[in-house]
Amino acid sequence: MLATNPFAALSAFIPPGAMQAYLVLMIVLVAAGTIFDIVHKGSARYFFDNWRRTKGKARKVSGGEMLSLAAQTAVVDVLASGEFCSMRRRIAHLLTMYGFILYVVATAVMVFRYPTPATPTPDAWPHLWWLGAVMVLVGGYWFWFFIRVDVAAEGSSPFRVMRADLFVLSLVVSVTLGVIWAWAQASGSAGSMVWFALYILATTVLFGSVPWSKFAHMFFKPAAAFEKRVANADGTRANLPAPADKPEQFGSARTAPRHY
Repeated sequence: MLATNPFAALSAFIPPGAMQAYLVLMIVLVAAGTIFDIVHKGSARYFFDNWRRTKGKARKVSGGEMLSLAAQTAVVDVLASGEFCSMRRRIAHLLTMYGFILYVVATAVMVFRYPTPATPTPDAWPHLWWLGAVMVLVGGYWFWFFIRVDVAAEGSSPFRVMRADLFVLSLVVSVTLGVIWAWAQASGSAGSMVWFALYILATTVLFGSVPWSKFAHMFFKPAAAFEKRVANADGTRANLPAPADKPEQFGSARTAPRHY
């Protein structure tokens, strides 16, 4: 089962062209949703306006320093999720992020490159698909039940759902249904197509709800992290005061911080 391309087996019921068209549609929805989010919230306008306001007050940052800041942003803030102070939250985020990348890339390769059993799929791609799915589920459910701010800090029910939860909830539901469908199909279960229909529904919600979820944040956060590093380097600090000598403290002497 772990070495079987579930999308190739699906080609007996759905034309490969339809599966490929669906993936292209999801890419279009993500791009359109991200652009809409940028325009609606004015994110790009805010950064450019802030850059113009501080341009005359800022120290000039050299090209070499800019490259260094960009490299630090890519390595620390993007690849290592350095903005999270909590190691638990960082690990959960990294598991979900890298798992999602593996999962999406493996899905695209199997659907576009090996869409039918006539083109044998190398074992590595199904293995990466399953590995990515497991990483998403471990990181996503860990975050959902144990790390969310309202759950850890306020003792709220883990089943309390808000609009801010739309991205992570639709992601874990989509991947969960995908895993169940792939297992049911490989086992020859008669209800596999029902699981596939639910999988498609949840996946459409995931990629089609970008303007209302936090999906677009994965594109904004690197830009925001880079802008913050530049603002600290040129002395403007986004009009905030300089850091105090006293280190940051979260929580209290009786309660260890778990949600920052």
